Amino acid sequence: MIEPSDATPDAKKTVEVKVNGDPVELPAHRVTGIEIKEAAIKAGVPIKLDFELTWEAHDKKPAQNVTDDEKITVTKHSEFTAVDNEEDS
Repeated sequence: MIEPSDATPDAKKTVEVKVNGDPVELPAHRVTGIEIKEAAIKAGVPIKLDFELTWEAHDKKPAQNVTDDEKITVTKHSEFTAVDNEEDS
């Protein structure tokens, strides 16, 4: 049985990004930091939800931290680094 959300052409639009060099499939181009980390963990990237997420420099923009509730627009070229924020202490 097809669910109503599966019937629309946009329902299957996903985007693959990189987290710590590993491919991670996201459900949409507009996602939050926590959604990126959750997808990375599901994909087997060895990180935890409390790790600090950094969006690597792109399109002449410097690298930036992404908070859990911050919504950003990603592309297939987006790359992120997730590190234990306690490592720097």
